[in-house]
Amino acid sequence: MKGIYYVLLLYFFLMLPPVANLMESVMIIHMHMQMTLFVIIGFLLAPALQKRFPRFFEEWNPNGIPGILLFVIVIFYWTLPRSMDEALNLWYIELFKFISLPFLAGVPLWDSWKKITASLKNGLISLFTLLFILMGWLYIWSPNQLCNNYLMIDQITLGWGFLLTAVCMIIYLAYSYITDFAKTV
Repeated sequence: MKGIYYVLLLYFFLMLPPVANLMESVMIIHMHMQMTLFVIIGFLLAPALQKRFPRFFEEWNPNGIPGILLFVIVIFYWTLPRSMDEALNLWYIELFKFISLPFLAGVPLWDSWKKITASLKNGLISLFTLLFILMGWLYIWSPNQLCNNYLMIDQITLGWGFLLTAVCMIIYLAYSYITDFAKTV
């Protein structure tokens, strides 16, 4: 239970205006670090929420599909350049970011991951691999500045970050296809 307090402390620390402004000042840190940390925070808070509201999770997400669908929608929304710009310009969109990533992405991911099949997990990772390749290509080779709050070099750096993450997911998928995880446990 003590760990939950550390997670909540990290959550509120990341929402402090100086910390949020620092992380949002660099595009790749905004997307690949701050947003990822908020999803991880939700992931870490999920067991306590499941213990507190077990019936809600049993009724709302019995087979994991609704939770994964919600996770995918929220993450797809936050990969859009417009979403990042609005989070920097409109306080209520930034507040939505602080709430949606942990509670509408991280918590459902935790609840759903153990309920879905291995093929669906690999399909989800494949979907995000394709998304990251597409977004990397878009951010790198777009002739126009996609985010008004960042420079072109920030945009290109984020694109390469997307492509590097996609390469790591491809390596994981290749490894998972040649390895039988049931025998390793």
